[in-house]
Amino acid sequence: MEKKRKLIFYKNYFNDFFEKLPEKVKSKIDEVLYMIMVLERIPAKFFSHMSGDDGLYEVRIEYSSNIYRIFCCFDEGNLIVLFNGFQKKSQKTPKKEIDKALKIKAEYFEEKNNQER
Repeated sequence: MEKKRKLIFYKNYFNDFFEKLPEKVKSKIDEVLYMIMVLERIPAKFFSHMSGDDGLYEVRIEYSSNIYRIFCCFDEGNLIVLFNGFQKKSQKTPKKEIDKALKIKAEYFEEKNNQER
C-alpha cells in the first residue's frame, strides 16, 4: 500500500514509552501507526486534534479495557512527528502529559530551526 504520510520518532520519547508495554499492546500500536501512514482519511477513533491552537494531535489506542495516547504534530505537510505516550487512567487527559508534549514539540521545532540556519 502506498504511504500517505511519513512518521518520525523524535528522540527517544516514544521508544521509552513503547518499550515498557506488553507485546499485544505494541502490536496494536503498530497497527494504528500503519493505518495513519496509509489511509487517506484516518478515523477519528484513532487520531484527533487536541483542543486549542497549539497544533497538537493524539494517536488513540484501545486494547482490552486500557487506553493509550501518543502525542504528535504535523511538520511539512505529510510528516507526523511522534512525541511522548502514556496510559490514560481517567476521562480527562492529564495536563502534565499535555504540557510535556508541548515542551517536546517546542524542542523539536527549535532544534529543527537551528539546523536550518
